[in-house]
Amino acid sequence: MLTRLSISSHEEVYRVDDAETGLRGFIALHSTRLGPAAGGLRMRVYDSGDAALEDVLNLSRGMSYKNAAAGLPLGGGKAVIVGDPAADKTPALLRAMGRAIDTLGGRYWTAEDMGMSPADMAEIARATRYVAGRDQGRHASGDPSPVTARGVAAAMRAGAARLWGSDDLNGRHVAVQGLGHVGWHLCRILHEAGARLSVADTDAARVATTAREFGAQTVAPDTIHAIEADILAPCAIGGVLNAETIPEIRARMICGAANNQLATPQDADRLLTRGILYLPDYVANGGGIINVAAEILHIDDRAAWVSERLEAIRARMDDILTRAAGVAVSPNVIADRMVEEALLARAG
Repeated sequence: MLTRLSISSHEEVYRVDDAETGLRGFIALHSTRLGPAAGGLRMRVYDSGDAALEDVLNLSRGMSYKNAAAGLPLGGGKAVIVGDPAADKTPALLRAMGRAIDTLGGRYWTAEDMGMSPADMAEIARATRYVAGRDQGRHASGDPSPVTARGVAAAMRAGAARLWGSDDLNGRHVAVQGLGHVGWHLCRILHEAGARLSVADTDAARVATTAREFGAQTVAPDTIHAIEADILAPCAIGGVLNAETIPEIRARMICGAANNQLATPQDADRLLTRGILYLPDYVANGGGIINVAAEILHIDDRAAWVSERLEAIRARMDDILTRAAGVAVSPNVIADRMVEEALLARAG
């Protein structure tokens, strides 16, 4: 079922195949220096197996940085299943993935991500104990999306204070790209804070519902990045900040929930040159893994533990922005440097 691949950038990478259930996917462990690798399982349609492998490699590396930036005793890992979650997902397929994860003996813990639900995590948990994001159980953390959104909003307030001298989001125009679980909850938080919303998603029904609930303006998915707004919040797929889109962005700040928003490291410099404040995604969107970590680490007072670390996201982002401004580099450079120093210290 598991075939190990030789990828020099990662500690362990596996192709997962199960002919009986039709399971095809990958599991990648980028780093276990800080603890067992942890990161969600996503299921989506990919153009090719190579595209799925590239995604899991990028996402697992991002999880190493995200977990280190959040101060968690966890390394970085990720898993993907190739297929349409609406058509191809079955209980047998999920259990097969659970068996593959179990083979790793706790070096990788999985949780909910794109195309997955707490109910799916419960199904996977029938085949392995190395799963979080369940709805039931003493330390169950459930859907991490609302907590991720809270962390993004906290980071956004840090950016607002840096740009406009106040962290008040009342009246700020935020363009939210992607209305999945996290994007929707972020819209709710921003609406309650008095922000004005423009929203886009490939699901027209979801767009209509969000617009109705929060009084949001609707925008086409391929143009949401280019509208005039105070803040652009990418909350869908990665790579949306690239050489083609960056010249079109008219927002003053970018802060969202999507992973790997920068298509290349050079895109952070492109944003800096344009005077657009980019808040490193793996710092801003760390709330979800914080929520999951409470389950993995069996934290009893979960609510207080999670809230304390969500508040730390704001403080950490403040520190990153201050240090970046002091040396005139992208905040992404400072965030990467802080994480790499933490990983090297543990390696030593």
